[in-house]
Amino acid sequence: MADDATAQATADAAVAAWTALHDALAPVIGQGGAAALYKRALHLARVDYPWLAAAYEGAATPGNFSSLHAALAAQDTPVAAAAHATIVRTLNDLLSTLIGPSLTERLLKPASHLLSAGPAVQDVSP
Repeated sequence: MADDATAQATADAAVAAWTALHDALAPVIGQGGAAALYKRALHLARVDYPWLAAAYEGAATPGNFSSLHAALAAQDTPVAAAAHATIVRTLNDLLSTLIGPSLTERLLKPASHLLSAGPAVQDVSP
């Protein structure tokens, strides 16, 4: 069972990061493109974190990360943080493959302060 306060804080930070990522990507690739990359990253991360299926299924509206928040808040903090890091890393890898690492870095720079915030988390694959 997740520690409620810490799990909520982890989920809040993840939603803030994804909102910033969406805001950075949407002007360039559109709301639909940003949503598609987010859903693809969730889909790929479900291999290691099957409980992300609920976040994937709930990601119907571009820029709405409430299902991700709920999924992360229900997990133990280290697991939630590791899953979030995996989703972000997957998005970065997808973008780097599509547009190259340099452009990906420039495109995501406005959200970088939120992506690197918080303590380092050890990977806790299920």
